[in-house]
Amino acid sequence: MIFVKADDLKLGMRLAKPIYNRDGVMLYERNSKLTRQGIVSIQNFGLIGVYILEPAEPVPPMSKDDIEFERFQAMSIFAIREILDAVTKQQEAKGMYQFANQVIRRYGNLNHRINFVQNLRSSEDYAYKHSLNTAILSAMLTHRLNMEFKQQLDIVVAAILHDVGSLLIPPHIRRKRRNEITSEDEKKIRTYHYAAIQLIDNDYDLDPEIKRCVKGIINELHHTGGEGEKKYKSLGIDILKVAYAYDSMTAMNFEEEPTSEIEALRKLLDPANGYDQEVVAALIESINILQPGVCVELSNGDKGLVVASNDSDVLAPVILSFRDNVLYNMADHYIAQEVQIKDIMKTMDNRHVIDNDLLISYHGNPVHMGERLTNKHY
Repeated sequence: MIFVKADDLKLGMRLAKPIYNRDGVMLYERNSKLTRQGIVSIQNFGLIGVYILEPAEPVPPMSKDDIEFERFQAMSIFAIREILDAVTKQQEAKGMYQFANQVIRRYGNLNHRINFVQNLRSSEDYAYKHSLNTAILSAMLTHRLNMEFKQQLDIVVAAILHDVGSLLIPPHIRRKRRNEITSEDEKKIRTYHYAAIQLIDNDYDLDPEIKRCVKGIINELHHTGGEGEKKYKSLGIDILKVAYAYDSMTAMNFEEEPTSEIEALRKLLDPANGYDQEVVAALIESINILQPGVCVELSNGDKGLVVASNDSDVLAPVILSFRDNVLYNMADHYIAQEVQIKDIMKTMDNRHVIDNDLLISYHGNPVHMGERLTNKHY
């Protein structure tokens, strides 16, 4: 499965993930071959691109949970857009608490791990989809941390609202690449995030704990707090910080390939990065990372298949090497000294790429099938 930008799509490519409309109706199912009309439709949706199956790749299996998760994302984006647009206009965000309740009902009571299927994002809907996924992750984390419903609701609402400052940033700045952002742009961006705090503060219908949570995470992420200002710390902010980081790292963005789930988890598990390790553990208990069936690249150059997960250490499963059928138990200290998991395998296509220029420059004599070799061919 590879990501292909909308402008690079070609006739006959097969979709790896379905595409839905705002009502959750599937417009294009998996394994659909792209037609000229389909390519135009995808470009008109404003999508950055889509996931495409490689030529020899079979359609990967999807569970009922996976299908429902993607469908819920597709349907919910329109609801969260209306909520956040109302907040930026200082209007009543109708249905916000009902929507947060819906997220908690679906994902704030799960007792099993799910595949956190990332959605496709365009420049127009990136902030909305990021807020939605942060809210879903927050709901799962609050459940794993045994929080009461009122606490869950406050944190999920805060997750919905936490990035409203991004929607206040003018499009000409928001669409700039990271290396194009000037120091003057950075000052303006902080100003818009600070304006978001004021918007939230002026909403008299919001619970004080939600306001503290939103202000705390905005200060944490965008350094909007004044010098010497005392930081408000809470478990809710720690949850939002982990949910925000995991979604940001693994989502498609405008500049680079998304970070793999395993690399994102390594960053979250590094104490030097400042993430609450209890919350990170709750994330590991909520989503699948290295479950059986995942293909990985190893530090010795081999590639392999995860055949058994490890609940006590998610990064130390049992792996079957494709090269020699050897089983590596990554929980074994001696094996871990010799070989480590480098990353999740990005492609299943092992064909060699031929350099066309080198091929053209080759002047050897052709040998036809069935022709007897003589010295003249050497």
